[in-house]
Amino acid sequence: MSFIDNILQKPSYGWKNEKGELVIPSTRELFTEALNRVNVFKSRKNWISMISWFMIVCMIPFIVLFVAKHFSWPLFICAAVYSLIIMGTHGTIWFHRYCTHKSYKFSHPVWRFFTQNLVIKTFPEEIYVLSHHVHHAKSDLPGDPYNSNGGLLYCMLSDVNHQSIARDLSEKDYYKAAGLLAHTGVQTNSYKGYQEWGSVATPSYTILLWVLNWAFWYAAFYLLGGHALACALFSSAMLWFIFVRAFNYTGHGKGEKMHVDGLDFDRSNLSINQTRPGLFTGEWHNNHHLYPGSARAGFLPYQLDLAWIFIFSMYKMKLVSSYHDSKKEFLQKYQSNRNA
Repeated sequence: MSFIDNILQKPSYGWKNEKGELVIPSTRELFTEALNRVNVFKSRKNWISMISWFMIVCMIPFIVLFVAKHFSWPLFICAAVYSLIIMGTHGTIWFHRYCTHKSYKFSHPVWRFFTQNLVIKTFPEEIYVLSHHVHHAKSDLPGDPYNSNGGLLYCMLSDVNHQSIARDLSEKDYYKAAGLLAHTGVQTNSYKGYQEWGSVATPSYTILLWVLNWAFWYAAFYLLGGHALACALFSSAMLWFIFVRAFNYTGHGKGEKMHVDGLDFDRSNLSINQTRPGLFTGEWHNNHHLYPGSARAGFLPYQLDLAWIFIFSMYKMKLVSSYHDSKKEFLQKYQSNRNA
C-alpha cells in the first residue's frame, strides 16, 4: 500500500469491504468509534482527537451565557457574520490554501503566526492537513476521511473517527507525514515522541497555543463590547466549528452527482461549486478540486473570492512573498473550449 493509503488511522469498521466497496457504518458504530477515539483514559494517543471535542465542550458556557443573559439582534448579526464569513474565510485562507496546499508563501514567520491566529482557534492544524491530503488523493472513494457517500454523520464525526494519523507508521513514513506540516510552524514530535503521543504535533505546543489564542480574543472582544460581545462571538465560533463538518457532505453533492454544466468542470469527483460557501468564504469547491494549488478559486466573473482578496492584499503589503494563481490557466482551458 502507498504512503497515502497508510497515513490515517483506519476505523474499526474499516474503509472498504472485501469487494472494495465503501463501508457505511451504522449510527451506533459511528458514535462507538468516536467515543473510543476521544477516550484518553484508554490511551494517551487519543489526546489530539479528545482536544477536538473538548474545545466544543469548553465553548458551551459561552453560548449558554449569550442566549440566557446577553442576547440581542445586533449581537446575533455580529455572530452570524463572524461565523459565516470571517471564520469561514479564515479557514479557507489558513487551513485550506496555506497549510494543506501551500498555494502562497509568507515573507516572514511573524505574518504566518499572525494569520494563523486571526480568529478564535478551533482545531489543531494536524487534524485538518493530513486528512485533507488523503481527501484529495481519494475523493469520494473508500479511504476518503469525509466521504460524502458515507452520509452526513460519517462526515460530521470524521474529525475524530477518520482524521487522526495512523499509530504504526515507520520512521520514514512518519517524517514524511510530519513534513506535510513543516511549513506551518507547528511544533512537531520526534519519531519517539510520535510513538508516545500518537500525533505529529506536540501536546504542549497545541494546548498552549489554544489557551493563549482564546485568552487574547476574549480580552479583545471584552474590551470592544464587554462579556456580551465576547460570548456572542465565541458562540459563533462554536457553531462554525460544528457545522463546517457538514460542508464536507454538502460540498460533494451529499453523495450524489449534482454537477451543473458550465459551472462544475471537474467531473472526476462529486465536488460542486455552491453559491453561499463560494461568496462567503471563497470555497468554490469544484474549482478548488480542479486546481487545488491555486490561491484563488473564484475563476468566473461572478465568483467572489474573499480568501483570494485577503491573500492578494497581503501580497501587496509584502506580507506574502509569492502565490500561485490558476485563473488564467482555467480560462484558457475551459472557457476557450466552451466558447468554441
